[in-house]
Amino acid sequence: MKTVKSLQESRIDYKPKLPHSLEGALATKADGVATSQIAPTIENLFSHISNKPLLSIVPMSSSQKHLPLRVGVVFSGGQASGGHNVITGIFDALQKHHPDSVLIGFCDGPNGIVKNKRTILTEQLLASYRNQGGFDLIGSGRDKIETAEQLAAARQTVESLNLDGLVIIGGDDSNTNAAVLAEYFKSSGCKTSVIGVPKTIDGDLKNEYIEISFGFDTACKTYSEIIGNLLRDALSAKKCYYFVKVMGRSASHIALECALNTHPNLTLISEEVAEKRQTLREVTGEIVDVIISRAALGKEYGLILIPEGIIEFIPEMNVLISELNQLLAQNVKLEEISRKLSAASVSCFEALPKGIQEQLLLTRDSHGNVQVSKIETERLFIELVEKELKRRNYSGKFSAQPFFCGYEGRSGLPSNFDAQYCYALGHVAAVLVNAKANGYICCLRNLTQPVEKWIPCGVPLVNMLTIEQRKGKEKAVIKKALVDLGGNLFALFAQNRLHWAKEDAYRSPGPIQFFGPSELTESIPLTVLINCF
Repeated sequence: MKTVKSLQESRIDYKPKLPHSLEGALATKADGVATSQIAPTIENLFSHISNKPLLSIVPMSSSQKHLPLRVGVVFSGGQASGGHNVITGIFDALQKHHPDSVLIGFCDGPNGIVKNKRTILTEQLLASYRNQGGFDLIGSGRDKIETAEQLAAARQTVESLNLDGLVIIGGDDSNTNAAVLAEYFKSSGCKTSVIGVPKTIDGDLKNEYIEISFGFDTACKTYSEIIGNLLRDALSAKKCYYFVKVMGRSASHIALECALNTHPNLTLISEEVAEKRQTLREVTGEIVDVIISRAALGKEYGLILIPEGIIEFIPEMNVLISELNQLLAQNVKLEEISRKLSAASVSCFEALPKGIQEQLLLTRDSHGNVQVSKIETERLFIELVEKELKRRNYSGKFSAQPFFCGYEGRSGLPSNFDAQYCYALGHVAAVLVNAKANGYICCLRNLTQPVEKWIPCGVPLVNMLTIEQRKGKEKAVIKKALVDLGGNLFALFAQNRLHWAKEDAYRSPGPIQFFGPSELTESIPLTVLINCF
């Protein structure tokens, strides 16, 4: 009898394609100066890795010797599908470069570098992780390497292991930290090059060089399947509204991508709320308007899509959260907080449901700030909508169910796009390490074209840095990319949303497709496809 493999097992055998420009022996070539202007403050803070050129990847001269490389790699921050393919991409590229090259994985995130907690990554170990989701090969963590003691310990680790390169796979904060490490290593005479890889499902690590971060495509496809199923359920039962919150604290890229994939009746876009300076009551009123207009058509069902971080974009909520963060950072007792808030924030706070008040006060992250992902915004809007419907003397039926599309989008089997994108990013990282390109981030451009035509390059991390106020102090950071309200993607959404509000134009994209016609199995995110034209 023929043995049938599980999908997870069959994915191990999948062979990601590579751009033609990443095949064979490779080197780098200076390709002009990055166009972003570097602020004088940034240049002073990162004097050893500033004023570097863009790097293109070119064939290596046959006369050049291929010496073995020793490279460390670490996952930093939350999971994103495709991370294991970045590592297998680095490993395969190193083996092609020289069979004696060594890849070392630092365990449990950046703290593994500080504590020199590591494991040698071999073909035997990596075999079962190819094209798999999660970060469980070496784990991850949210620690940063920023104190003098941590930086010194990191240098001691990489020097004791004689590393040529350290690859940091992470989001905007992690790649900011990569720039800090790159500057420190260079200034202290350490030979280890630091290379960043753009990772985050939120899609907010992108710019003129980075078209998308990895993990975004898989997350959006995962969420879109769920949203499509709920839309079909709402249409079938015709008795319920689903209020669905999706990941994306600082930007609404996921909400926008999922909306275009599934056509819910209303999708809130945080950036638009902020631009219009809509109050919590106005946003609630917008939802209620859709519910009442659909009821007039005999439709007392539908789906409202809500980005995770929307409450921070509502002006009065943003002020309230900022004041709460400051007071709690000062260890003000909970029972005294209401007396220290501004009058406007007291009014805003008292208008919130009791459960949301408690979440704002008690749920903090490691920096003492509100953990927005744990605030049940979907339940908040359900309660506010119920009150507003009652205030308007709405006589129809309203039944609502909350739903959060969250961590299930972070660690699933990567889509073919993410599997190939990440595998290629791993190859780029290996080339940059070999070129001693310290303080660079891996990029692949031309993503609207077939994989073979993708264009790899290296971009100086310093060119992505800006100065922001963090906890009252100026700090160099990679700025999060928000939804462009003047861009093609939002324009397409705005063009269709009035139709989607009234009509049942629901779309069920179904699960991620790994096999079949190329237009299904290798489709790229609409965020990339539409914004590039």
